[in-house]
Order: sequence, then C-alpha cells, then structure tokens
Amino acid sequence: MVGSYLGAKILVTGADGFIGSHLTEALVAAGAEVTALAQYNSFDSYGWLDDLPEQTRRKVKLVRGDIRDAAFVNRVVHGHQIVFHLAALIAIPYSYVAPQSYVETNVLGTLNVLEAAREHGTERIVQTSTSEVYGTALKMPIDESHALQGQSPYSASKIAADMMAEAFARSFGVPVVILRPFNTFGPRQSERAIIGTIIRQALDPSCPAIMVGDATTVRDLTFVTDTAAAFMAAGLSEGVEYGQAYNAGSQRAIMVSDLIDIIIDLTSSRKPVLQDDKRLRPTNSEVRALLADCTRFARATGWSPVVGLPEGLEKTVEWWRCRLSDQQVRRQKDFIM
Repeated sequence: MVGSYLGAKILVTGADGFIGSHLTEALVAAGAEVTALAQYNSFDSYGWLDDLPEQTRRKVKLVRGDIRDAAFVNRVVHGHQIVFHLAALIAIPYSYVAPQSYVETNVLGTLNVLEAAREHGTERIVQTSTSEVYGTALKMPIDESHALQGQSPYSASKIAADMMAEAFARSFGVPVVILRPFNTFGPRQSERAIIGTIIRQALDPSCPAIMVGDATTVRDLTFVTDTAAAFMAAGLSEGVEYGQAYNAGSQRAIMVSDLIDIIIDLTSSRKPVLQDDKRLRPTNSEVRALLADCTRFARATGWSPVVGLPEGLEKTVEWWRCRLSDQQVRRQKDFIM
C-alpha cells in the first residue's frame, strides 16, 4: 500500500461530477498521478473537470468511457494503485422514472470495478455510498449499524452496490472500503440539491420566487472539500477495515427551513419562499432526518471536517454569484453577435 499520494497512480471514476472534480483537484495538489474517468458524451465535455484551473487540468489524464462496459473498465483500472469509485446515477427524482438505469449503472458498474480490481490486484478501492441508504433515521445520530432502508430506487441501488463491495471483500479478499458521505454541498453542485437550487433562485433576477419542496426535513451538511478529504483519508489510512462502511458527515443537523433563512440572509434576497408540489418526493420515500455519527471513521483515519456551515455557504454563494455573472456576460455577447 502506498504511504502517500505523491507519485501514486490513482483512478477516479465519476471525476466529472461534483465531488469527483474536487477529489481530483485535491489528489493533484497532493502529487498523485490521476486518471480521471468522465462519462462519454458527444459534446466534447469532461463535465466539471473543464472548470478546473488549467495548471491542474493539464496534470490529469482525462479518459471518457462508461462503467457499464466491463471490458472498458477492466482496461482503465489496470495499472492503478488506488481506485476511487464515484461514478453513479445520483438524481433521486429520476430514479422513480427509470429505476433499471440505476441498477445498471450503480450496481453492475460497481461490480465491473470490483472485478477489474480483483483481477489486477489493485491495492485499494474506495466505494462511494450515501447516507440515503439509511432512509429516515430510526435513531439519531446514525452510526454504521443503523438499518439500511431502500426508500427510493436510487438508495436501493446504492445498498446493493455496498453489499457487492462487502461480498467481494469477504469472498475474494478485495481491499475495498465503503465511504458513506452525508449531504455534501459547495461549488459545482447541480441544482438537483437543495442548497444549489435555493441559492440560484435567490440570486437569479429571472426567478420571482424561491420554490422549494419539503422544508421540514433535517439534513447533515458537509462542505465539499471536507468530503474530498474524507475520500483521501479512506484511500490511505491503515486503520480502516475492508468490506466495512464508514460515515463521513459534519455531525450537525439543520432543518431545511432554517437553511433557507440563512441563505436568504447571505444573498439579501427579498423573494417569497413557496412550496412547489412537483419538488416533493412520494410520502413514504422522503427521508425525514439525517445526522451522522462519524466516530468510527474518525478513530480509523483521524478525519474531521474543518469548514463550518456558515463559511461553506458563503463560499458557495460567491461561486453562484460568479457563475450567474458569467452566464449573463455570455448572453449579452450572444445577443450582440
């Protein structure tokens, strides 16, 4: 097992995504030789990797592909010491519409990564789980012994992927660690997440109101750089057990309605906040409350979050201000042309 990331050959699947792009950036900063796998598309895009600073991006080996393709995954895993497996379908609402696609990507895609790592003797795989596997908390804070509840097709697919990782560790000795981040937020996050959608609507002059779903739910929110640091800790620590799951969260909970109030204050918005029924999950599918107990992970790795919620929200609001400003400039240029 490598002792540091300096010179280590690392593969990040789902590197084009929100957390994946931040993890890729952090790994490059730590001196790793990173292969970043992005989902193939016809737009010549590498997702959020295109937004990385040029000096970072040119140090990354960019690869396009699909984790559902077993032969491709086998080839791309070969030669890497550590694999961070983040590639997944994650939008919960879409999982109600197309559940089979979540099984194919999240379960079979994970199987492909595990089989390739087993064949090539990969030193460690970090499987990305989610706090959604716990469903609505039966006890809080939630530790890793909490029951798993498939309250959406998405969460069911992630439970299955986690169980596959555990099975490969038990059956074949594959060195896989299961990391369960609780709700992560920050720059580059899409509007499918509550913080991004609130901030964008608060700042965007084209939005007359802030439309939200159920604002009575409770969430444990971690800034994205802290989540990236959790992945890096899981990738190197000698204190983790293979086949076991580890929570990574802030260990502080906030009701969404209180979160909205903070964002309104940060953005100086005077817009009304209205409930949009289209944003509501099915009644028995909504996860009412999440609060992490990360004691096990902290003991195994020494990890703990360092960016508090107020600081993280300020950074995220500033990112959205810049993004909306850039979009406005592009629209003006298109109009002139």
